[in-house]
Amino acid sequence: MGAPFDISYIFSFLPKLLTTLGTTLLIVGFSLLAGILVGFLVALPRLYKVPVLKNLAGIYISFFRGTPILIQLFLFYYGLPEILKLVHVDVTRTPVLFFVILTYGLHTGAFMSEMIRASVTAVDRGQVEAAYAAGMTSVQAFSRIVLPQALGIAVPVFSNLVIALLKDTSLAFTLGVMEMTGKAQTLGSVSQHFIETYIALALIYLVISFTLEKLLLAAERRLLRHEVPNSPARKTFSLHRNGSYRRMIAQLGPGKGGGG
Repeated sequence: MGAPFDISYIFSFLPKLLTTLGTTLLIVGFSLLAGILVGFLVALPRLYKVPVLKNLAGIYISFFRGTPILIQLFLFYYGLPEILKLVHVDVTRTPVLFFVILTYGLHTGAFMSEMIRASVTAVDRGQVEAAYAAGMTSVQAFSRIVLPQALGIAVPVFSNLVIALLKDTSLAFTLGVMEMTGKAQTLGSVSQHFIETYIALALIYLVISFTLEKLLLAAERRLLRHEVPNSPARKTFSLHRNGSYRRMIAQLGPGKGGGG
């Protein structure tokens, strides 16, 4: 049993937990960048149906979407150095933060690839054909027609992925990374005020998640600013976009990023 509940500890723990916020945001930021890059590279073979690469991409996505992130952390931290020893590569002195970011980056990349693929395929193919008929090149058609609409479709799912990644970073403490959850564990053990510690931790995560949600919502509105409210074109596009969302969620399947 811990010490009796004392609300004053919540306010005293908040600044102490915020000292490790930088580590948490560092993991989120670099993992997100790695995930976007990996997701784009993995999505391409599936979009263009490259025979062998398409199958390899499917295996990669199935593994990272079908196994818990905690197991992936253990596999990469404990297993990858042993595998690399077979080819005489020693990574035992590599900082643990590298393995954490690598794991989260690959994990996020699997979901990003599905988001990218579903967003691009949700754009009406007829618009691309019309762009070709108007004399646009493939690059121009993608950058002017497909990309703006795909981004608008992808932002809500991207928002869910970012917030899910933020919450998933709480497992990094299992490898000894002193991020916010690891700091909360330490504070709770020292003070025996576990409830107050986790309430303070939950408040920080809630504020950050709410802020990210509002920022990404503003980005979504900016991407769709060209739509005219209450116009016939707006209504037509809204019907098409709703269909695109349903199709996109169906393609993503259950899991992270709003698939549920």
